[in-house]
Amino acid sequence: MTSNWGGRLSRRGLIGGMAAVGAVAAVPPPPATAAPAPPWAPSAPTEPAAVVVRRGDDRYGDLVRGTNARWVGQPDSVVLARTTGQVVAAVQTAVDAGKQISVRSGGHCYEGFVSNPEVKVIIDLSEMNRVGYDPGRRAFEIEPGAMLSEVYERLYKFWGVTIPGGSCPSVGAGGHIVGGGYGALSRMYGLTVDHLYGVEVVTVDRTGTARVVVATREPGDPNRELWWAHTGGGGGNFGIVTRYWLRSPNATGSDPSGLLPRPPTEMVVVNATWSWSSLTEERFARLVTNFGRWHERNSAPGSPATRLFSQLKLFHRSGGNVVLVAQVDASVAGLLSTFLAEIDGGVGGMTITERRQVNWLHSTGWPGFAGIDPTLRFKDKSAYLRRTFTPAQVAAIHRNLTNAYPNGAALLLLAGYGGQVNTVAPDATAVPQRDSILKLQYLNFWSDPAEDERHLSWVREFYRDVYADTGGVPTPNQVNDGCFVNYADVDLSDRTLNRSATPWHTLYYKDSYPRLQRAKARWDPTNVFRHAQSIQLP
Repeated sequence: MTSNWGGRLSRRGLIGGMAAVGAVAAVPPPPATAAPAPPWAPSAPTEPAAVVVRRGDDRYGDLVRGTNARWVGQPDSVVLARTTGQVVAAVQTAVDAGKQISVRSGGHCYEGFVSNPEVKVIIDLSEMNRVGYDPGRRAFEIEPGAMLSEVYERLYKFWGVTIPGGSCPSVGAGGHIVGGGYGALSRMYGLTVDHLYGVEVVTVDRTGTARVVVATREPGDPNRELWWAHTGGGGGNFGIVTRYWLRSPNATGSDPSGLLPRPPTEMVVVNATWSWSSLTEERFARLVTNFGRWHERNSAPGSPATRLFSQLKLFHRSGGNVVLVAQVDASVAGLLSTFLAEIDGGVGGMTITERRQVNWLHSTGWPGFAGIDPTLRFKDKSAYLRRTFTPAQVAAIHRNLTNAYPNGAALLLLAGYGGQVNTVAPDATAVPQRDSILKLQYLNFWSDPAEDERHLSWVREFYRDVYADTGGVPTPNQVNDGCFVNYADVDLSDRTLNRSATPWHTLYYKDSYPRLQRAKARWDPTNVFRHAQSIQLP
């Protein structure tokens, strides 16, 4: 599961048909429904009016929440924008009225950054979902509302290429990319932002004027630092991204099929389980250590093993099983058997519940990796691992997954990382964690609001126990390397939960934070774009 900072209701239907839009081949949004011009409709007569939903409208309840049912907003209005001009107009009107703004693209914000009582205007970008090729920039254009499933399908069907994005199909590109963007192909091809060429951003200057800025990675671009800030700086910090352009750094020529990675033709996918009834503490420790050590040995850039991606899902004992899901490029399918044997080595009891070969595009919707139920409440906490857990950490993991807590939906998820990700310098993008081998999610799901405190307490205690030696958080050291900004966690800002000397922004950004602050000062000098963990002005 991957995250972003915007919000959008999950949907799976793909909009068909390709059309030319200016110089960009793209899939157009459906025609606008006639509606009275809202107060912030742009004055230009050729610009269509944005749809605005206010309290009392039947649609309001659906549009003030994302995938985490814990967070429900109470804004004055939700602006459904379809063009950059509509975004500019909505921002300008909100700024003029002194109303706080938040932005929604895909709905996977883990914390209440979008749906929060201080926010009076939500700008919903879900209908800005075009994916196409821009020949003028020799780059693929992706609008923020496009779900990853749509991005993969359009890029692959028309040009045979892809981006190494997330494994949850309903995540929106808007917040996913700006936070770094990783997924099942990242060990082979790096992070999504490693292929980011440019951004179109609606910013607000010191005079309170909303305007559109385009920033690229070109060395001579005067706006280059704004591009850099969007290579992992997180959403809701500098402005509203209305367009991304992607092209691999070393790509040459004008043939679109050579400008982004080409995915494997076919993948072999597998599900395996171990029953908790067969896992003694010793066998459990061996399983977790095997998974970590395999990634220590097999995460070198360019290694054939980087063509394999896996997740080890350590469910609470009350759930019955520990689950391993993996996929591998079918051209090196033999790697999978070796991998499974090494993970089960000295453990025993592994049961293969699924193994099949599928075409790559089909594999992007494989439920082994995909999705969450948007009717549930959840809490997520993250960490990077530079090497496998220490014995004390493994003992803490076992202790918390076997305690008297009856929730089979609680788990620790270990996702493969490293490979090509680790070929990029820590300061080349705003993602500084460039020598890790695993990315972790401490997750808990539940449905009853009355049980919030009990479930929150469990995941917080679990996390604090694993990182007891470093103040309750994964302070960067030889084993840990901080946290992932797209798995937003306000607990990192709470001094009763983060007892280390490492502030939340260092856990996310390490030494990149002062540079992000300078970008903030230049592009959002009056702090229009803010939330509970936004970049602070210097």
